[in-house]
Amino acid sequence: MVPRQPWFQRQFTFDLPVSAAPGLIDRLRGTPARLADRLSGVSAARLTKRIGDRWSIQENAGHLGDLEPLWMTRVHDLAVGRVELEAADLENRKTFQAHHNHRLLREILSEFRSAREAMVTQLEAADQADWVRSALHPRLKTPMRLLDLAF
Repeated sequence: MVPRQPWFQRQFTFDLPVSAAPGLIDRLRGTPARLADRLSGVSAARLTKRIGDRWSIQENAGHLGDLEPLWMTRVHDLAVGRVELEAADLENRKTFQAHHNHRLLREILSEFRSAREAMVTQLEAADQADWVRSALHPRLKTPMRLLDLAF
């Protein structure tokens, strides 16, 4: 198996054509169903097991939902023409404070699905000009379009 690259070591290129938008929306729309499918039948013990200081599977799932408000804020930032996008909480306080391992997985998945549906609704309403409007990403210090945010 190929090891995963840590998130903050990843390199991003922001060069997708606008024609990629419908496929990105479909991918985003399907994420909650794919996540639920992947976690179906996994025991609670395995879902909540931490290895060292790394998040459990269930905490990672919860983290996806925790991030949705940031994405919605950034969609809004782009829509209103802000120069710089909202900064992320790089310490992930929301996820640590949520105690996702003490919650029901079905609640975590339901909350993520609802939040993601709201995001998809926003993206479906975007026109071509919206997809290419950009603002500075606060950590990467590079312009990011709605298209890049969706990717």
